[in-house]
Amino acid sequence: MRTTFKLLFMSLVLWSGLAKAKADPDPLQDYCVADPNGPQTLYLNGASCIDPQLAASSHFATSALSMPGNTSANSFGFSVILTSTRNLPGYHTQGVAMARVDIAPNALVPPHSHPRASEVTICIKGEILVGFVDTSNHQYTQTLRPGESFVFPKGLIHYLYNVSPTHPATSISGFNSQNPGAQLTSVAAFTSKPPLPDEVLEKAFKINGQDVVRIRRNLEG
Repeated sequence: MRTTFKLLFMSLVLWSGLAKAKADPDPLQDYCVADPNGPQTLYLNGASCIDPQLAASSHFATSALSMPGNTSANSFGFSVILTSTRNLPGYHTQGVAMARVDIAPNALVPPHSHPRASEVTICIKGEILVGFVDTSNHQYTQTLRPGESFVFPKGLIHYLYNVSPTHPATSISGFNSQNPGAQLTSVAAFTSKPPLPDEVLEKAFKINGQDVVRIRRNLEG
């Protein structure tokens, strides 16, 4: 009985701690304008800050998302431009980020996840088929048209697909983390360094050795 009570108490303490966890820590001042050019002699969980007296309105504005990205830079046909301490230094420590996503006709942002953030995306141009898969393998999917939005829960695999064979599509995404991170599922599995053992990939994806070689070659360009 005493052991059971002890385990229950420890479980309550653990869950209490998890309930208070946040994606990013709250700032301790009004703002902390990043200094991306500062010396990297001190390793921080983020970036150092400039003197608050030197902050200007331009530090809190950006035009980085105003122009389309190069969708031919990868074999999937998409481009992501993400806010950073270089193009929007005033967003540092605020716990948010934005991204512009451009997708070529009949192309996609392949299944991927953001380990540190939830994402809400709004279609700006075109028609975009979006979806995510939860931990019970149920897919939630929707076709977005300009002005419509969709939420991808934190850490879950999701995708964006431009259904038009002739017209590009664009969306803007918001994240509840300054650095959401991104991991393409197929790229992580087949192009890691050092590589995952062939036997692991063969058994996990129910494929043979020739398939592993072909997929790696295709993904590596």
